[in-house]
Amino acid sequence: MKNKILLLLVVLLYTSVTTLKAQTSAQTAYNNFANDSFFDGASIGFYAIDATSGKTVASSNQQLNLVPASVLKLVTTGTALDILGADYTFKTKCGYKGNIENGRLNGDIIIKAGGDPALGSKYFTSHGDYQNFIRRWAQKIKAQGINSISGKIIVDLSVYDKQIIPDTWVWEDMGNYFGAGVHALSAFDNTCTLHFNSPTQAGKETTITNVSPATPKIEFDNQVLSSNINKDKAYVFGSPLDNFRVVRGTIPKNRRDFKVKASMPYPPETVAFQLQNELSKLGIRIAQSELSYSEIKSITVIDEFSSPELKYIVDVTNHESVNLFAEHLVKQIAYEAEGKGSFDKGLEIIKKHWEDRGVNFSFIEDGCGLSRFNAITAEQLCLMLYQIKRNTKLSDNFFNSMPAVPNGTLWYFDHTRFPDESLRAKSGSMTRVRSFAGEVINEQGNSIIFVIMVNNFAHSQNQAVKKIQQLLYEVKEAKM
Repeated sequence: MKNKILLLLVVLLYTSVTTLKAQTSAQTAYNNFANDSFFDGASIGFYAIDATSGKTVASSNQQLNLVPASVLKLVTTGTALDILGADYTFKTKCGYKGNIENGRLNGDIIIKAGGDPALGSKYFTSHGDYQNFIRRWAQKIKAQGINSISGKIIVDLSVYDKQIIPDTWVWEDMGNYFGAGVHALSAFDNTCTLHFNSPTQAGKETTITNVSPATPKIEFDNQVLSSNINKDKAYVFGSPLDNFRVVRGTIPKNRRDFKVKASMPYPPETVAFQLQNELSKLGIRIAQSELSYSEIKSITVIDEFSSPELKYIVDVTNHESVNLFAEHLVKQIAYEAEGKGSFDKGLEIIKKHWEDRGVNFSFIEDGCGLSRFNAITAEQLCLMLYQIKRNTKLSDNFFNSMPAVPNGTLWYFDHTRFPDESLRAKSGSMTRVRSFAGEVINEQGNSIIFVIMVNNFAHSQNQAVKKIQQLLYEVKEAKM
């Protein structure tokens, strides 16, 4: 009898120790991570929960407000899918106002913008005539029997307000491709490419030979020098409200066509300018273009473009971390709710959407995470992800939009540690900020929703990523 009791006590003790070890192993992994001297002086927020039970797997400073960088896109894209629907599409129309007599249009060509973020985008090269939409419009106009036009090309931008850039973006971002502004008529990712020639010696002046696509009125002050550094170290500075850009920094020496991407000022004007050129090639002269923020009604529509479905735009937004697409979604959410797209209203709706579901985000100042005024907690974002995971309508489209190792922005993660899509996550980075949020599948096949945000570390981004990768691997390997 005594032996049986002793055996039972041993089993119970073993079970208790094993359970305690399982419960604390993920937490221990995090504690070891946070105690690394690499993170001395840094602020870290971490939260991980079991996607099935909702129980906390590990946590620390989960209620600390931190700058999230691009993981904030998960809030924007998740809300857009929930409010607008996965099959939502944007519409862009081309038509005319007036009448056609003997081949002459007595009136204007009208482009009615619909807020499409992806028109002509490099990310959707296989989507119908998306890349050749301007040429198609010119051909459709010609097919109406129009040989001359008395009026103008008018771009109707009434679906959005006039604000192009969120209030809290910084000067050094706005001129670069990732700081492109949002327009009711966006095109070509609102990006233009500067083509440089550089001399054979370092430290010499470079030359801009071409800008594509053809962009009217833009002026560049080229201060870029050649360098022995084999990297693009050139940066573009300029306001979204003018056509003047300063380009500083360096590019590699001895290059004949080195490309640097910049934000495109006034994409609607660029589209109108290119349509003028295409019409001219067809023998149709039209001298002027004009932007209108008042709705132009009662037009004869001759062509309409539908964007890819929202689920595919969200895929690209999260997979490639496209700031422009995220900011468009903010404005489109406001447009569908209020009839006018604006950052302020869109962000208000996004925050209210999650407040109603028990998640009170702290400070959200844009939709993509480029603003350093954003501050959220790991717990807030993790609870949002958990709710989406439990929502069968949203879960697949949303979680599949995050890259799995080694794709998209997780291309640098070790695939042998995270095989078979066992880690899906959105990354976020800016100077002294590194964040990851998503889902890891552990060895038992359980889904763990996690968020980690690190601010103000003193060492390199690459080192920070390696340490975060190790932490996520240990969370994956921990038994539950």
